[in-house]
Amino acid sequence: MGDIILTMKGIDKSFPGVHALDHVDLEVRKGEVLALMGENGAGKSTLMKVLTGIYKKDEGTITYEGKEIEFENPRAAQAAGVVIVHQELNMLSHLTVAQNIFIGREIMNGQIINDEKMNEESVKLFQKLGIEIDPKEKMGNLTVGKQQMCEIAKAISHDAKVIIFDEPSAALTEAEIEELFKIIRDLRDKGMGIVYISHRMDEIKVITDRVTVMRDGTYVGTLITKDCTKDDIINMMVGRVIYEDPKTQSAVAKDAPVVLKVEHLNAGKMVRDVSFELHKGEILGFSGLMGAGRTETARALFGADPKEGGDIYINGEKVTINTPMDAVNHGIGYLSEDRKRYGIVVGKSVAENTTMATLKEFMSGLFINKKKEDEVAWKYVESLKTKTPTVDTEVVNLSGGNQQKVVIAKWLTRNCDILIFDEPTRGIDVGAKSEIYTLMNELVAQGKSIIMISSEMTEVLRMSDRIVVMCEGRKTGEIDIAEATQENIMQLATQRN
Repeated sequence: MGDIILTMKGIDKSFPGVHALDHVDLEVRKGEVLALMGENGAGKSTLMKVLTGIYKKDEGTITYEGKEIEFENPRAAQAAGVVIVHQELNMLSHLTVAQNIFIGREIMNGQIINDEKMNEESVKLFQKLGIEIDPKEKMGNLTVGKQQMCEIAKAISHDAKVIIFDEPSAALTEAEIEELFKIIRDLRDKGMGIVYISHRMDEIKVITDRVTVMRDGTYVGTLITKDCTKDDIINMMVGRVIYEDPKTQSAVAKDAPVVLKVEHLNAGKMVRDVSFELHKGEILGFSGLMGAGRTETARALFGADPKEGGDIYINGEKVTINTPMDAVNHGIGYLSEDRKRYGIVVGKSVAENTTMATLKEFMSGLFINKKKEDEVAWKYVESLKTKTPTVDTEVVNLSGGNQQKVVIAKWLTRNCDILIFDEPTRGIDVGAKSEIYTLMNELVAQGKSIIMISSEMTEVLRMSDRIVVMCEGRKTGEIDIAEATQENIMQLATQRN
């Protein structure tokens, strides 16, 4: 690790009703990967937005390459060599790779865009990164991993000296993550300062040199990665102990009734002859690799996608579910893996989202009973520990973990007995994860039943009473938690029929 390239000192930022940053410090050195960690809502993204000129700070100083600066906007930050690679990729799928890399600063030949020159420069950037991508390929034809590499190429094309990676591995496969780490190490070895924001604790130990931790908008401290443990980081992040021990035996009574029975469900290529049962008070884990058909099974069951065949029984009675409304009327709630598209309306308030599935109950004639709506919303804000200034706050202003809690509140208000949790903790931090796990255990203790789809093996082993494993659209096995190991789950997850 070299000299200090960037220092943020005493950064303060408030929004109406929220003190987002309370005199936060950050120091980045040349040739290091600095992890920036904290629970959702800790202020990590806000701090990076202040750095890159998206927000104006209220107090504090930013020193970059020995000079005190304040960037007017992200373009000014990029021009100076401070660049963010965002979690949600800012790419235009109908343009070529090269056109995306140079968008807004196209290489011109007189009045005409010089695509040939941009293709050449893109190839040089990819060579620097040690990757092969065709600059003439349409961006939409690339995998998410390759799109991420293009975003990195775009970042270094600005002659970047500080690169901020915001949850870069969230949508990548294991092989793509390895490729990403190789590139990050190479950039570090070339003397760049790298800020790495991630919730994945195992990654932090592999890729970072130091860890800076934030909590509730404040700076907690900085640790040297090789000298600290995972528990040290978690304790700094949440201020409490988080237990992640796997479940060793099922918590479901032997005589627990079957609340949901699915027989020979078929829906497209990704759901082929799937059968399973769900018992009262059970967490039934669904495991499998990407493209196994787990989400497609849930969506077919919920009526979100059309079925080709199969029978569904609820409490022993055969039911017809052709639409999500049919499913909801039969007591099934679905928390989608893509909460922003299918779970919440980000432009609506916490209260409006909470009562969305039960709106009739809050109507007085033609009008919504706001007092009753607010009372119910506050009840779930308090019981789920949702961090929000008020129930009138728009959901778009909440962190990912808190948005997830609002989706859960919606289905709890509806009083669904069967809940499908699809990737319930994707993109949320270790503290919020722990709260979601506690909540799921409380729900099944009350007699609710949960189908939990998760790509995280540790999550499946920690939460499930039984595990259904899928591969390429088919159920390849079922394991009681007492017998479940990562090895036997993976064996079934790669068992093609």
